[in-house]
Amino acid sequence: MRAKNISRNLIFAISMTTATTLSGQAPAADNPLLQPYTTSFKVPPFTDIKPAHFMPAFEAGMQQQQEKITAITAQKSAPDFENTIAALEQSGKQLQLAGTVFFNLTSANTNPELEALSRQIAPRMAQHSDDIYLNPNLFARVKTVYDHRATLKLTPEQYRLLEKTYKAFVRSGAKLSEAQQMQMRNINKELSLLTVKFGQNLLAETNGFEMIVDKQEDLAGLPASVTAAAAASAKDAGKEGKWRFTLHNASVMPFLQYAQNRALREKMYKAYTNRCNNNDALDNKEIVSRLATLRAEKAALLGYASHADFVLEENMAKTPAQANELLNKLWTAALPVAKNEAAEMQKVMDREGKNEQLEAWDWFYYADKVRKEKYNYDAEELRPYFKLENVREGIFATAQKLYGITFTQLKDIPVYREDVTAYEVKEANGQHIGVIYMDFFPRASKRGGAWMTSYRKQATEKGTRIAPVVSIVCNFTKPNGNQPALLTPDEVETFFHEFGHALHGLLSNVRYETLSGTSVPRDFVELPSQIMEHWAFEPEVLKMYAKHYETGELVPDALVAKMKEASKFNQGFATVEYLAASLLDMNYHTIAAGTKVDAPAFEKQQMDKLGLIPQIAPRYKSTYFQHIFSGGYSAGYYSYIWSEVLDNDAFAAFKETGNIFDPATARSFRTNVLEKGGTVEPMDLYKAFRLRAPEVKFLLKSRGLEN
Repeated sequence: MRAKNISRNLIFAISMTTATTLSGQAPAADNPLLQPYTTSFKVPPFTDIKPAHFMPAFEAGMQQQQEKITAITAQKSAPDFENTIAALEQSGKQLQLAGTVFFNLTSANTNPELEALSRQIAPRMAQHSDDIYLNPNLFARVKTVYDHRATLKLTPEQYRLLEKTYKAFVRSGAKLSEAQQMQMRNINKELSLLTVKFGQNLLAETNGFEMIVDKQEDLAGLPASVTAAAAASAKDAGKEGKWRFTLHNASVMPFLQYAQNRALREKMYKAYTNRCNNNDALDNKEIVSRLATLRAEKAALLGYASHADFVLEENMAKTPAQANELLNKLWTAALPVAKNEAAEMQKVMDREGKNEQLEAWDWFYYADKVRKEKYNYDAEELRPYFKLENVREGIFATAQKLYGITFTQLKDIPVYREDVTAYEVKEANGQHIGVIYMDFFPRASKRGGAWMTSYRKQATEKGTRIAPVVSIVCNFTKPNGNQPALLTPDEVETFFHEFGHALHGLLSNVRYETLSGTSVPRDFVELPSQIMEHWAFEPEVLKMYAKHYETGELVPDALVAKMKEASKFNQGFATVEYLAASLLDMNYHTIAAGTKVDAPAFEKQQMDKLGLIPQIAPRYKSTYFQHIFSGGYSAGYYSYIWSEVLDNDAFAAFKETGNIFDPATARSFRTNVLEKGGTVEPMDLYKAFRLRAPEVKFLLKSRGLEN
């Protein structure tokens, strides 16, 4: 995790589950979610899908899955892999069709109808999942197969699926008493509602804030591209002639970095960092506290010391102690660097003679000043060379040079928004790999951050590869008037990052969907995404895409050199704010059962214990920490830095050959990592690629913390 904007990528895992019947539903014959898709490449028929279609599709899917499970448990044949494990794997296909579309739309293009449905679906989905995993007859069959696994002559992938299936039942409470299972059901129901509510509150709070500037002098310091975007935003909001700034990253981050008006910087910063912490209907403090308590109770029911112990058992880190060991080691290295950075900025403030002390809302502004003084580098100089369409073509060219794959735009294919684009992905020989959607710009109906997701995961059925359909969703700077979308270096890097996730999903080549693509531990899933970031600003890659949007001139070597030289600047801040959030996550999720926390007090206590300086806040404070309270990363936010050890070490394998596109190294990474999904233990996959365990020295060097 480098010096990213505060919002980051989210990967949304789809959890298949239930709902109640509503009036006004479309009949089954008219419901596109209940019919075979007849679209090109069998993508979802977005233009035909209406909110009224979802509930009956969920209900039909749940009913079908329950019927199939009843058939599995009613068999007279002895349990074996095919009639129990493989049959269970196939049981939820209809439900999955509805779920993938619904959950992706509620993240990327929601509306009041979908949000209302989410609140109804969430508890029933939890109930449906519990009805499967707490079914004693089904678990008895799964356990029988598992107990006889050594004699079944299974393939490695079958063995892996069996092991994962058995663990899923045990970790869901299959071995608990009836009373404990009822307690588990109640916890799961409440958790499902709270996580939905947290995310909806955050979206509403983010969309609800605007700062209107009506004086030209209050725009001092802001680049023309930023003020033009603010003017366009004001016009769209019916406030023409003014400038509108919001809490979306493309607006708030440039304002904090460039605006000379300190009072307005403070206003924006406090609005951003106090989201859902304003003692109103959208406040998330009680939700945070309750989620932490419920997760601890659930972990204790299952016999774990904490929620983090429960989660990390299935990750590379294995224990909270091992994850914390890395985090604390890096904290010790990074905090003094951050303090030195703060001292440098204070010197600049002192020279200005205003008798002011550096505050958190000053950091981005004065970091930019110091960066310009030390390196004569302004990231805004790069924007004209990072036209979105050119960056996209550079990413495609990078993937082609590495893996031989091609991308062709599909113009006659359903999309869920008119500004969403789709591409067919093919092997060099023309063989179809899959489809990728790209959704770039912020809107009120979209969550913040950036993420990759799937509408259909890769699998193999009857010897035929089922082609995946994936999507990357971002919140990049929008086009403005006649000016195209011009990205910041951070946005370019984020694009490469999410595309790395997409490659993981697209190039998957496994048999079972449960093990496909990104279905790997949280602290391994970021390897394919973060390694792609390394190519973004390599000179060979920049020559593919970094062309001035007006003149076509390649980005000057001198400007690239300045960017490279400045790349390790402010890494104390970037590392500390990330680690603070990671350690906060681990602290919330290592509380013991029965512990109740007051979110603001708990957060302050943990940050004081770490010695976090007041000029830096955790990258995500508790009430808007969507990754861990509504995004599937609970006790897992550390995974970005854990994976960064892997990605820096892995990219070094390419650099060591003298060719960042070395065919043999790329082929090994594809076959040993990208294609394998979750079919093999992550460390074994990594060692198969690197022929050794990863080394942390490459991470320390990339962040300038080696000394």
